[in-house]
This record gives sequence, structure tokens and C-alpha cells, in this order.
Amino acid sequence: MSDPRTTPSIFTRGAVDLGALRSAAPTPARPATTTPAGGHPVPGGVAPGAVTVIDVTEATFQTEVLERSMTTPVVLDFWAEWCQPCKQLSPLLERLAAEGGGSWVLAKIDVDANQRLAQMFRVQSIPTVYAVIGGQMAPGFAGLQPESQIRQWIGAVLQAGGVTVETPEDPRLTEADEALITGDLDAAEQAYRKILAESPADASAEAGLAHVSLARRVAGVNPAQALAAAQAGPDDVAAQLLAADVEVLSGQAELAYQRLVDLVRRTAGDDRETIRKHLLSLFTVAGPDDPAVGSARRALANALF
Repeated sequence: MSDPRTTPSIFTRGAVDLGALRSAAPTPARPATTTPAGGHPVPGGVAPGAVTVIDVTEATFQTEVLERSMTTPVVLDFWAEWCQPCKQLSPLLERLAAEGGGSWVLAKIDVDANQRLAQMFRVQSIPTVYAVIGGQMAPGFAGLQPESQIRQWIGAVLQAGGVTVETPEDPRLTEADEALITGDLDAAEQAYRKILAESPADASAEAGLAHVSLARRVAGVNPAQALAAAQAGPDDVAAQLLAADVEVLSGQAELAYQRLVDLVRRTAGDDRETIRKHLLSLFTVAGPDDPAVGSARRALANALF
């Protein structure tokens, strides 16, 4: 974890284009510091009482994250009220942010209230943490990590502050991703298929196309009702598949994988094959480098054989 630019990414690609959430070109943001009346800034420009923790929504993302990151690194903490590991990690991050005194800002994002942000950042499990430096993404980490490693990562983020993270080189992927993020699924599908026609092994386009299919399956679905239906019908294959889709989009991919692996164990014949293919499509959404996918693939193999 010595450098946030080289930390293995949990994204399908190592960088994510944030342009789709930028409603206008960023303007220089004021530093996230405040100096009390009569007070004096501490060395390095960090003032006592500086802003250290903020709650962010899609509506405030541009100002509070993109623009602020032009002068101060912003660490994103994707969390949810029901997430027990989040209740351990978030207070730790808040304490470290307070210690930083405004040298970096912790932006907390509730995935339940901001599903579009979670979808854009392809959050597969929570807690998940990233950094935004100079308006660009730097990969972070997922899950509860030792404090010593988190401190190392934050130190690397501060060292990199102002270094522009490389964005995707292929403009076709950027165009396809933006169509997906804005909800133009037909345009996104067409763009991803065009890439695959020219480069059949493009894992990023494969992941994008799988994400389009996932978005279509859950369109108009009430998440709470879908999960309740799955709980009421544990052997209802269609209900279980839909519940797994809802869980993936709400940042609970590991629960979705476990749900379908368990279902594979209880089924046979065509039902089992349908479930297997559905689970593989969810793996494709996450990408081959996601550690949760590796574990789930092994569990699936054990269930099948």
C-alpha cells in the first residue's frame, strides 16, 4: 500500500472517469480549512477547526468531492447503516481525519441513499474506500483493514496529492461508461458491443455489457419487495436471482454470490444451469480481479462437483 496509484484496484479498470458526475467544469475550490477568530494556521497551512468529515450525496458530489479535491485530497467512505464492518471502519477513518487536521477530508457516502454513486464506482461490497486527488480517482481498498495499513495508504494519498491519476486511454470505453451511468442502456450496450466486435477479449467491455444486463433486470424493481419475496420463497429460482441482482447493486455482492451458490447446491438440471450462468454474469460485472469473485468461484466449483 505504498502508493495509491499502484494499489490493486477493485474496479473493472484501474481508473474511473468521473466526468459523468461533473455538471460543469470544476472551479477552484477553497481549501477545506477554517481558522478560528484570533487563531493562527498551523504549519503547512492546516488550521485548527478545519473541515475533516463531510456527508456527501450525488447532489453535492461535484462541490464537496471533485472541486474540493483540487486543493485537498478527499477519501471516500462507502458505507451503510446495516453494515457491521462499516461501524468499525468509519470511526477509525473519522479519527484519522481529525488527526490530519484538514490535510485530507473524509467524505462519507451512504450507499442506500446514493445508489447511483455506488453503481458508478462499481462498489461490490462495503465498506469500500477510495481517494480522489485533483479530480481524478486513485484506487483504494475494500473491507476492514488494519489501522497501520490504512495509515500507510493515507500517507501515500497525501504524498500523491495533486498528481493526476491516469484516466482510461480508450475513449470508446469512456463513452460507453458515461452512457451506462446516465441510464442510456441502449447506447451503452451498442458501445460495449462495438468494442467487443473489434476486441473480443476486452474484459472492461465485457464487464460493462454485463452491467447493462444487470441494470435492465432490476429496472423498476422495489429492492425491499424483491428481497422479501426471496425470503418467502427460498426455492423460487426467479425470486432468488432477482434478489441477488438487487444485492449486487446495493453493494452486497458477497451476499449475492453466497445466495446463488447455496441455491446451486439445492437444485439440479436446468434450474442449476440457469443459476450457474446467472452467477457467472454477476462475476463478469465485478471483473476477474475482484477478490470476492475468486472466493465465490471456488465455492461454486465445490457446489457443482
